[in-house]
Amino acid sequence: MVIAGIVAEYNPFHNGHEWHIRRTREALGEDAVIVCCMSGDFVQRGEAAAYSKFARAEAAARCGADLVFELPLPWALSSAEGFARGTVGLLAQLGAVDVLSFGSECGDADALSAAAEALLDPSLGPEIREALADGVPFAAARQSALALRSPESAALLSTPNNILAVEYIKALYDLRSDMRIITFRREGAEHDGAGSGSIRSASELRTHLAAGRDIAPFIPAAAAEVFAREHALGRGPVSGRDIEPLLLSRLRMLPDEAFEALPDASEGLANRLMRAAREEPGWDGVLSAAKTKRYALSRLRRMCMCACLGIRKGMADGLPPYARILAATARGREALRLIAGRTRIPIITKPAVARELPREALAVFELGASARDLYVLTASAREERRGGSDWRTGPAVL
Repeated sequence: MVIAGIVAEYNPFHNGHEWHIRRTREALGEDAVIVCCMSGDFVQRGEAAAYSKFARAEAAARCGADLVFELPLPWALSSAEGFARGTVGLLAQLGAVDVLSFGSECGDADALSAAAEALLDPSLGPEIREALADGVPFAAARQSALALRSPESAALLSTPNNILAVEYIKALYDLRSDMRIITFRREGAEHDGAGSGSIRSASELRTHLAAGRDIAPFIPAAAAEVFAREHALGRGPVSGRDIEPLLLSRLRMLPDEAFEALPDASEGLANRLMRAAREEPGWDGVLSAAKTKRYALSRLRRMCMCACLGIRKGMADGLPPYARILAATARGREALRLIAGRTRIPIITKPAVARELPREALAVFELGASARDLYVLTASAREERRGGSDWRTGPAVL
């Protein structure tokens, strides 16, 4: 049995995601087990997911994935490096994942590995700090420093999927994992761009959803059925407009010290964000008022979301302390028996089991449950806004 790990957000699950799962299985054999580590109700962009983690996991399982685990909240709302460490770390701790499969713009595993090795060279540090002194964001400073040594590797860091791929490989090196890697050239639209044909970016599909347009031509039929059900039950899709007032109210109620305790709150950024949160009339206004040349918008979005959800600096420094199953197929349940004998972290099959976790791990689970209590308030159906749903909802078993 070959087990392949995939890092995902599936926000929403679309034809490109199904293509990636299919290509992975073709490369490894039809009996390969596909295990995904997926963000929950809030994603790495610092936004609420268009559909709940349970719906997105079920859609993935109906379209080729065998097991879907949730990436706990602090890592889901971390930087690219923290996100990669969390996802790869969770998969590695399962003890049974043989291969890490991911998409990239270049589709060249050797080139991505070379870039990862170059970035892990500690002697690159002074050159990065010198570039940072010019007031540019960290990602640009790192790319600029790398370009002095390896222009080819630096060029790879110009596109988002390549960047994440390099971070995945760095995480494998840091963890001393023996997982092999395979990568496939990304098909269809660019990460945040408009496309043509049947494969569109998740960003474009979220734009369609926010405008009330049909995305069925761009997602597998089984996923479309899941999302149609969520819509009929008044549970989605969720847009920024739905959640903005809830987030602003939380930001404005925070004490000064809460902003200082945020991840990446440095060099006066916490104060800028605090003032903006208390003065600006909208979410975009808060981000615009706090933004400077030095800080990427994505970093500010994550900081704001971390503030709203109670995530403090240091929470994502280690590795996820448990693996919660959101969806499983028959083949996934078979693989789970193998994983159960090898895993180095608890496997959560039912939410009630989480109450037996060690104190620090339980605190992480409770943080995610609290975040879900905020997320469900966006539901148009009143009954769907009940609190505590994270403790009542088990995995989709197919």
